[in-house]
Amino acid sequence: MILEKSVDFTINESMIPAQMSITIEDARKISRTFSDMRMRYHAAIREISTKLEVLDNEFSVRHDYNPIHHMECRLKSLDSIIEKIERKGWPMEIDSVYKVMDFAGVRVVCNYVDDIYMVEESLLRQDDIKLIKRKDYIKNPKESGYRSLHIVVEVPIFLSDRSYNMPVEVQIRTIAMDTWASLEHELKYKSKKEMPGYVSQELKNCAKSMADIDATMERIHKML
Repeated sequence: MILEKSVDFTINESMIPAQMSITIEDARKISRTFSDMRMRYHAAIREISTKLEVLDNEFSVRHDYNPIHHMECRLKSLDSIIEKIERKGWPMEIDSVYKVMDFAGVRVVCNYVDDIYMVEESLLRQDDIKLIKRKDYIKNPKESGYRSLHIVVEVPIFLSDRSYNMPVEVQIRTIAMDTWASLEHELKYKSKKEMPGYVSQELKNCAKSMADIDATMERIHKML
């Protein structure tokens, strides 16, 4: 099952941040460019999602088991992209938008840890998929306790008059990892300030406990 957030490709010049000191005509050009980019990235998301659906369906037919519990897709909003450009210290210009590698994202939620690496291997085995970047936060969790496998892949899309190779970030994690990440994000968002050390430690302990549960559930799954 794919949960896809609604996409609005309409960007107008009033949405261009004030930091970009440009003329109205330039703002219009940027808005058209950005809308075109969002359309292309959305097409790339659909390509990756379809590939993953096919792999999941194949596994179901051959092994009577679905490794993918569900998928979520999203495109970064203009505000999120501007925030990232500022955080990275890049120039406030349209070229910096092209540096954002996680413009398009697909989150794949699997049942077990082994499923994560099997899905990754199956996806990367395809001839038209190119691996750009890989970070394994399962074998090497973040300091916060966050666990997930992140890969950025390049996939071709074909439009009416040309083709593009588009980068898409794919995050693959278990149900337990996704639950922790979602709740941790919500707590941080609601607090709107840096969490006290003891709270961060409690969250880290929860992440470790959920990793232990993942390992136990996988052992039970293999026994059966």
